[in-house]
Amino acid sequence: MDIKSVVKPSVNSNIPQLSPGDTVKVKLRVIDVGKERVQQFQGVILRLRKGVDGGNFTVRRVSYGVGVECTFPLQSPLIQRVEVLKHGKVRRAKLYYIRKLSAKQARLAERQEKIQAP
Repeated sequence: MDIKSVVKPSVNSNIPQLSPGDTVKVKLRVIDVGKERVQQFQGVILRLRKGVDGGNFTVRRVSYGVGVECTFPLQSPLIQRVEVLKHGKVRRAKLYYIRKLSAKQARLAERQEKIQAP
């Protein structure tokens, strides 16, 4: 028996098409004691994992000189919105090498969209 036949993952419609190297701003609903607020996490996508459970993506940023990574499930109802700020030009599917680089060295060139001639 296949798990896909039992459980149908529902992908969050507020998440656009993502790829590694994109700089994104993730707006996440956080529930504190009796309060609810929206917290944003901005960084570069290190990896995308697609699977039976719907998959997830990992975002990395440097905050006060310390690298912070956060993994978000693609089907989470707590994600309000994901904005793609820029598309990075990368040649790898997993960008783990960025962990060893400083914040300035880890900057990625922006990917140019190809314009089709009519």
